[in-house]
Amino acid sequence: MTRPLVIGVGNRLRRDDGAGPAVLDVLHRLAGQGTQPFETIELAGDCARLIDLWDGRAVVSVVDATRSGRPAGAITRFDALDRPLPRDTFLHTSHVFGVTEAVETARLVDRLPGRLTVWGIEGRDFGQGEGLTPQVTRAAARVGEAILIARATTGGDRTDGG
Repeated sequence: MTRPLVIGVGNRLRRDDGAGPAVLDVLHRLAGQGTQPFETIELAGDCARLIDLWDGRAVVSVVDATRSGRPAGAITRFDALDRPLPRDTFLHTSHVFGVTEAVETARLVDRLPGRLTVWGIEGRDFGQGEGLTPQVTRAAARVGEAILIARATTGGDRTDGG
């Protein structure tokens, strides 16, 4: 059986757009040097690749920055198998084909993983440069902790928070 997959979507050189990769950093730091309870992939480019990355997987989490008008650092969690993702949540990232388009395309062609949780972290600054705003840094830590705790306690990615 394959380990759960966590995909961090985003560009580290576009400030808060690097929220997804920052969560992967948190996961690696918290899990330590031993055997990781998950596999991680950083995706900085076209999200159409998501469909191939999660193909045949039982448990997948995707983390990306959002720009929906909520306060910076706000965390949103979607069980993508239950209902379509809101089109206006992941719309304004630097990706041409975003997370929402990948999920909904995969749904149409029956290529979703067994369980798919999509985490959004609301960004504020998507300009050029490295480093997250403080609110997004704190949110990335909370999402990383939530994914790790859920994996340790349930073997998956179910949490009560969002």
